[in-house]
Amino acid sequence: MRRPLAAALAASAASWALPAAAQDCGALAGPHPGTVVITAARSIEPGPAGWQPDTTSFYRPLPVKVPLCRVEGTIEGNIGFELWLPNADKWNRRLLGAGVGGDAGVYNYTDMSRRIGEGFATVTTDSGHKSSQARWMADPKARVDYEHRATHLTALAAKALAADYYAKAPDRSYFLGCSGGGRQALKEMQLYAGDYDGVVAGAPGPYMPLISVRMMWFSLLQKQNAAAALTDADWDLYERASNAACDANDGVRDGIVENPLACHFTPAQLACAPGQASACLPPAKVAMLTEIVAPMRNETGRIMDHGLLPGVRTRPGPPSPLLRAMWADAVYDDPAWDENSFRRTADLDKANAIMPELRADSTAIAPFIKRGGKALIYQGWQDPSVIAGPTIDYYRELEAAQGGAAELAKSVRLMMVPGMYHCHGGPGADEFGGSGQISTPANPSRDILWAVIDWVEHDRAPDRIVAAKIAHGDVVLTRALCPFPQSAHYDGVGPQDRAASFACRIDPLLATAR
Repeated sequence: MRRPLAAALAASAASWALPAAAQDCGALAGPHPGTVVITAARSIEPGPAGWQPDTTSFYRPLPVKVPLCRVEGTIEGNIGFELWLPNADKWNRRLLGAGVGGDAGVYNYTDMSRRIGEGFATVTTDSGHKSSQARWMADPKARVDYEHRATHLTALAAKALAADYYAKAPDRSYFLGCSGGGRQALKEMQLYAGDYDGVVAGAPGPYMPLISVRMMWFSLLQKQNAAAALTDADWDLYERASNAACDANDGVRDGIVENPLACHFTPAQLACAPGQASACLPPAKVAMLTEIVAPMRNETGRIMDHGLLPGVRTRPGPPSPLLRAMWADAVYDDPAWDENSFRRTADLDKANAIMPELRADSTAIAPFIKRGGKALIYQGWQDPSVIAGPTIDYYRELEAAQGGAAELAKSVRLMMVPGMYHCHGGPGADEFGGSGQISTPANPSRDILWAVIDWVEHDRAPDRIVAAKIAHGDVVLTRALCPFPQSAHYDGVGPQDRAASFACRIDPLLATAR
């Protein structure tokens, strides 16, 4: 179904008439071909303090200081989107899609408000449902829109609307997202090669259903064995002890583990000695922690994943509501579904069957590469929500499918981020222009979005990106992010808190990682 509809939208976009005058914002309101309806289109003239849209979303906007045309619309009735168009004299002739994470249902006002000031026309979609919509995963259309269709159809509509408003189509289009937004970036690259010239995919969770099985299963184990359940304090202890044990492996003791693959800390090292009552774990908790960080096995003992890297914490307590929705609403369509009946293998198979495009691990990206598309993937090594292993696995699979590491690196690169949690945060340098992060406009050496732009438009592939750690408004640390399978190596001479003291070199552990 999605192909004919997408074709109809693309065809209708080419035939849209210009409004009465270029840059007539209000003229965009009303119905358009291809099931697009603009419910509101109005010019915004920010005051000295700037303008911000009202929202209760976690994507909090920054004050917008540039005049814009705010376009609010729907596609097929249920797919909501917003498009912000700066005045023509401020437009850099690029469109930027802003991805949305989690279970979506909201708009990414954070990246829109930040990047419109850099000249981008910015667009975002709620992925086909509202956050207030209970049990939306029980709706088959909402599911498939969430998987991939909403992002694609929004890109088509945004390009056509921008062409109407400016009397000129965008010269280039880019996509920036992390978490679920990173998954959206991968789906665009995999399914819709013509939508975006370059994508930035942060913490994309290429095989999210399997990661969800891991989170659900080990949450249930702790729920069912309360005496062994791990608290935030327990996870803090494990993280601190592991990082302390492995911090110096990279030649610098700075609270950051450059490559956790070189770390061999085990939960057993936290076991309480006789008479010890603090900074340790009792036997039941050691056993639980050992099971969680180990490769997950199915009911017959077959290994399903590679487990967690040392020092990576995970979510304590009961399963996330989003995980429950995947099975209670999407798979079983039963609001009273008993999560204690969860079965790792069977329920993974059911999730894959009912939401097959929730996976973003297709390696069939030749059309994207052939038309000159570029992609930068970034992943925090210490991400507790979208763990790093599957992202590395996917990149390795891309290498094999696209002619080897050197050939893939001409179009797609992976940047691993030491010490970073989910999309940001953690002890490492975590500001480099990713989704939700502070940007450095027009600086491809410090901003990953501008790095992919430089790659697309000037054929300059990023050999390193400088990330910063900011505390109380000050830069307290910078560190080089290197393209996989390289990592940052200290020169032994310069300041240990500055990226200039680190060089990107092939890391043997990454070069052989599987």
